[in-house]
Amino acid sequence: MKIKKEDIVLIISGKDKNKRGKVLRVFSDEGRVLVEGINLRKKHQKPRKAKEKGQIMEMPAPISVSNIKVVCPKCGQVARIGYKEKVKEGDKKREKKKSRICKKCKMEI
Repeated sequence: MKIKKEDIVLIISGKDKNKRGKVLRVFSDEGRVLVEGINLRKKHQKPRKAKEKGQIMEMPAPISVSNIKVVCPKCGQVARIGYKEKVKEGDKKREKKKSRICKKCKMEI
């Protein structure tokens, strides 16, 4: 999955269209992500102790990866993500490092 935790994303469809938020958690096997302040659901919580009151909490629910796009931190635009491999040659070893790049500005994310 090209989306990672802590990425800033733009919602492109649904009730929260055109809103931005930070990715809190990625569910790669389900193809979903949890975005801060997006797709809020209400949860009714019972009182746990005798003198405590019950409450209604708003919690974010996971949203499909197909409904979001990553915002590039360098150029600030919504962009697709590509990959670039860097080869480090050191002491008798060749190490490959795979990094994500913005398709618009070609900078590393």
